[in-house]
Amino acid sequence: MRAVVYRGANDLRVETVPVPSIRSGEVLVKVAVCGVCPTDIKKIHFGTVPPPRIFGHETAGTIVRVGAKVRRFKAGDRVALHHHVPCGECHACRHRAFAQCEQYKRTGITAGFEPAGGGYAEYVRVMDFVLPGVVKIPAGNSFLEGAMLEPVNTVLKAVKRLVLLPGDTVLVAGQGPIGLLFTRLLTLRAMKVLATDLWPSRLRAARDFGALTPGDSLDDSVKQLTHGRGLDAAVIAVPLDEVVFQAQQLVRGGGQILLFSHTRRGSRTPLDLATICVDEKDFIGSYSADYTLQNEVARLVFSRQLDTRRLVTHQLPLEQTAAAVALASKPAADSLKVVVLASPEGAEPPAESRAPVTKRPVN
Repeated sequence: MRAVVYRGANDLRVETVPVPSIRSGEVLVKVAVCGVCPTDIKKIHFGTVPPPRIFGHETAGTIVRVGAKVRRFKAGDRVALHHHVPCGECHACRHRAFAQCEQYKRTGITAGFEPAGGGYAEYVRVMDFVLPGVVKIPAGNSFLEGAMLEPVNTVLKAVKRLVLLPGDTVLVAGQGPIGLLFTRLLTLRAMKVLATDLWPSRLRAARDFGALTPGDSLDDSVKQLTHGRGLDAAVIAVPLDEVVFQAQQLVRGGGQILLFSHTRRGSRTPLDLATICVDEKDFIGSYSADYTLQNEVARLVFSRQLDTRRLVTHQLPLEQTAAAVALASKPAADSLKVVVLASPEGAEPPAESRAPVTKRPVN
């Protein structure tokens, strides 16, 4: 089969590799589409893991082979994959800190070599321990929507870490694909979302998803919107420390600041710790997904209350995976979510040909 193999920092090559063999509790999936995720981009650009590997974990496709012990799935099922599932029994899992579970840190989907997701290939092997996170795609939905379950899951997990009441005001800083998911999920929960970004095109997309955008002064907009109280929470969906500092000033006492994009280790930044102690402004983080949310995520995406198709601006064939990664790492004004098509059946019509999203709350 064809696969895009990581051979070192910024070195992706289209190669021919064996189709993975599966064991009795596993399934083999023909990949239709795989999204390009910032976590894989960082590994590729900075060479943080040893080669060779086949990346890509926002994956959807069709099951073509099932092991003898598999009962829940059959060949022909269209599925969205989930590459991390915790053990559910360790100390971390008992505290629902699933991303800290040792089993969770294992990648359960591979197209060969050290397991790394494998979505940038024609076929992937799905191991038994991650099958609980696999979701069947309804007949009326696309592979592209299936591939978006994983990033939506990461955002919903983060949203659930915020302590908010309907009508609260939340800043979402950064309106890339992840920031827009935050914007939509928060507006669906009846929050007033104030969205910021440097690009007018992304601010327009945020408004389409139900957000308000500030005028010339963010400070003045926050004061006006909250009647001087300050933000109830701020989501930092862009890895810029200056945005964190600004949010720290704009959040009210007892509010929360959620870091979602500061994933590169080793950096240090000063903080006014009195705002955490005296003003009780909580700094929290959220990383990766929670497979226990998969059914809720599937309802949101497949019902199109959260129409993820409108985020996808570029669909590139498997042979152009390196170009897809480059575009996603340095987006243009007209680009949002970039996906790789391992098969033509994964393609979707362009977003502008579909109806606008509807704005209705989630109970």
